[in-house]
Amino acid sequence: MAGERILVVDDEPTVREVVQHYLEREGYRVQAAEDGPAALAAFGTNVPDLMVLDLMLPGVDGLEVCRQVRAKASTPIIMLTAKGHESDRIVGLELGADDYVVKPFSPRELVARVRSVLRRTLDGDGRGPSPPLRAGDVQVDPVTREVTVAGRPVSLTVREFDLLAFLVSHPRQVFSRGQLLRQVWEYSWLGDTSTVTVHVRRLRAKVEDDPSNPLRLQTVYGVGYRFVPVEP
Repeated sequence: MAGERILVVDDEPTVREVVQHYLEREGYRVQAAEDGPAALAAFGTNVPDLMVLDLMLPGVDGLEVCRQVRAKASTPIIMLTAKGHESDRIVGLELGADDYVVKPFSPRELVARVRSVLRRTLDGDGRGPSPPLRAGDVQVDPVTREVTVAGRPVSLTVREFDLLAFLVSHPRQVFSRGQLLRQVWEYSWLGDTSTVTVHVRRLRAKVEDDPSNPLRLQTVYGVGYRFVPVEP
């Protein structure tokens, strides 16, 4: 995979330069922006395939950039957050960010996250075309990345789609948050499991008739989550 366009947004010149260098070395085309207004202008001019977005930005902060981008497009967003800023990280995930990397970070780790998100966005799971998945009244098409619930089309972000597709392909099977991080986010270590919690909450808001009383995406207390088919 090479040639995808990535918009890197960070107010620290050194971070921008290092991230740009590592991404371009992998064959990606990189555009950099130093603040929120520049990021929104760049996004409006030419929508990238993925955005690497620092949350602590002058002018318009990263959360507002994320909010405005997500209102217009499902472009994957990987947040850069400062260590200890868990509340901002959770808000960013709630707004629709797909993943995050905590500063200070390894550029190789960031490149791996970018590669993972883009591979799923552009090539599904990387194993070639897969037939649509159907469980109850939910249909998930890994090729077109389209989802319908009771015949109603549902728009999902990259990680929301990946999470739903994984759970739908294993109906009634219970997965812990750690297992979901490894299977869906492809983490080789146990990261912040609140990422999974937030994505499940976002998914419920889109696929459940009553998110506070979910029928499809159920919590198994003390264990994790499972998908239960609801017949039409």
